[in-house]
Amino acid sequence: MDSTLGEQIMLLSLDDDTGVGQETTRTGLAVTGAALVELALAGRIAVTKGEVVVVDAAPVGEPALDAVLVALAGREKPRKARAWIELLHKDAVRAVRERLLERGLVREEKARVWGIFPERRYPEADGSVERDLRGTLEAVVQGGAAPDERTVVLLALLHGAGLQKLAFPEAPAKALDRRLTELTEGQWSAAVVREAVVAVGAATIATIAAATAVI
Repeated sequence: MDSTLGEQIMLLSLDDDTGVGQETTRTGLAVTGAALVELALAGRIAVTKGEVVVVDAAPVGEPALDAVLVALAGREKPRKARAWIELLHKDAVRAVRERLLERGLVREEKARVWGIFPERRYPEADGSVERDLRGTLEAVVQGGAAPDERTVVLLALLHGAGLQKLAFPEAPAKALDRRLTELTEGQWSAAVVREAVVAVGAATIATIAAATAVI
């Protein structure tokens, strides 16, 4: 497998030079939800009325995704997508970050905020994957190129989490929103994948709203 959807989202969120993450809460939720969508793409899960059901527990061969699949399969009763995203959030983000390090796409730097609080940053080490990704997204969204399903799924995840500006920081907001809506509400080759994307988007929005209300 090439870079996963979660890896792509995280790459888009990290400042290339400083390694500081943007929109960390939204990004983390989107990265976690992306793991569920990847499993739907691989035919391992289905989402019915918002509940995640394992239909094939066979590993997909990607450690970060297989760890999520094991957790899903270990639950006797189905859970809502939102419950899984909240439960798996920290582990899923950590696994994606470690995978980017293993692949040599980022490097880890330790720093201190205000000279006191420890912080880890992940500046770019190899920008080729992100450059290719941004080129593909630009060709589809702004150039009118025909997208493949994974590209549509990635755009849907970004849009659902309110992270489209990570990929298109200079694009006018309203025009970008219209274009992404057009792309992500179009024809899908697999209904099960669309259901997973919709459930993950709704779960992400609900989790963000709940966190904002607490603040």
